[in-house]
Amino acid sequence: LVLTDEALDQWLGGLRRLPQVETLRIHSRAPVTCPMRVTDDLLRVLRAHGPLYLLTQFNHPREVTPEATEACGALADAGIPLANQSVLLRGVNSDAEVLLRLSRRLLRARVRPYYLFQLDPVRGAERFKVPVAAGVALVAGLRGRLSGLGIPTYVIDAPGGYGKVALLPEGIVAQRPGVVRVRTWGAQEVDY
Repeated sequence: LVLTDEALDQWLGGLRRLPQVETLRIHSRAPVTCPMRVTDDLLRVLRAHGPLYLLTQFNHPREVTPEATEACGALADAGIPLANQSVLLRGVNSDAEVLLRLSRRLLRARVRPYYLFQLDPVRGAERFKVPVAAGVALVAGLRGRLSGLGIPTYVIDAPGGYGKVALLPEGIVAQRPGVVRVRTWGAQEVDY
């Protein structure tokens, strides 16, 4: 969304003309860092190229400002589905209460918490890395405290271009014919 409206219209129009392209996704921190970018003119351009999805990257509840909420509301009112991709960052959002507040604020802003990414191994960012087991526990701690719509899928972006892999707490404890024993968010084991 750093392009002009005219350039964005041209790019999206070119992509839309490709027969193999069914949906368009824009990933942008503009609603977070520059919510004033969401103007009536931008909304007209985006609406013209639907179906189009916009993925934001709010990482902390303090980023969900009144201005950002207003920008997300304008996008949602224009018919653009919104989802959020956070990066799990030690000392920023590596606390269950912070993630809970972030998800609740996003839902109020009509942005679905979609992915919570394990930090990629990037030189210089090691101090922000959270152990995978701690990330799994954080996401598991949201269950039962938040609507399922507000619980992001914890993922890694597998090295080598292998795509996203969900990092889920093991839910199935045991199976026998006709019965599956599952572990709930509260660590109870029940038969289904």
